Amino acid sequence: MQCLVMSDIHANLAALEAVLDDAPDFDELWCLGDLVGYGPRPNECIERVRTLPHTSLAGNHDRAALGNLRLSSFNPVARRANEWTQQELTARARTYLNGLPSSLQRGDFCLAHGSPREPVWEYITDTGVACANFEHFSTPVCLVGHTHVPVVFRLDKESARCRAEVPPLAEPIQLGPDRVIINPGSVGQPRDGDPRASYAVLDTEAKTWEFRRVSYAVEITQERMRAEGLPRYLIQRLQAGR
Repeated sequence: MQCLVMSDIHANLAALEAVLDDAPDFDELWCLGDLVGYGPRPNECIERVRTLPHTSLAGNHDRAALGNLRLSSFNPVARRANEWTQQELTARARTYLNGLPSSLQRGDFCLAHGSPREPVWEYITDTGVACANFEHFSTPVCLVGHTHVPVVFRLDKESARCRAEVPPLAEPIQLGPDRVIINPGSVGQPRDGDPRASYAVLDTEAKTWEFRRVSYAVEITQERMRAEGLPRYLIQRLQAGR
C-alpha cells in the first residue's frame, strides 16, 4: 500500500493543498495529528482530509480545540490561537476531532502524535527520549509528529542505543532490519529552518520511506491569519520555518 504520511497540518490549507498536489498517487493518507491549531482554516483542513481515504490521530492542539486539555498548558500565543480555534470549529468538525484516537497500530507500524509512551504531549527531540520510547511499542516502525522536525531515530540492537539521522530528500530509505522512530515533519508549520511543507511517502509492502518537501504560498496563509487577528509571532514564523 502506498501511504501519504503527514503531521501537524495546523489549519494551514494552502500548505495542505500544496502537499496533495505534489504527492504521487497514494492509497491512503496517514495523518499523525494536529489537524488544527495555529492556522486560519481549521474547518476547511478537516473537510479536505475527510474527502480522502485516511487514518488520522488526535494531537494536543486537536484535543485543546475541543476543550479536552487545559489551555494553561500552552504558551500564550498557542493559547490565544487555540481560543480562536475553539470559537471557529463547526459542530461537524468537533464531532470528527472527538472521534480520533491518540495512537493506533497499522500492521508493522505504530502511529502516535507525540510518542508511543505519551501519545498526546511528549516530544521526541533527542536520542535519549527516543531510546526510552522503543520499550513502548512492539512494531518495527513507529511514526510520530509533534516536534515539526523531520528525523529518523534508529535503534542499534547490540548496544541498545539509538542515533538520530538527518533525512535525505527524494531518496527512499529502506526500512529494516533496525527498529526506527520516524517523524515526517510538519505540513503547516515547519520548525527546522525550511519553510516548505514537509511530508513523506511510505510503501508498506516494499518497506520504503521517502521524505519530501514542497513550497507553498506562505503569504496566503499569513494574510488569512492577519485577517483573523491571530498572533503576529505565529504569522512571522511561517516565513522562517521556525
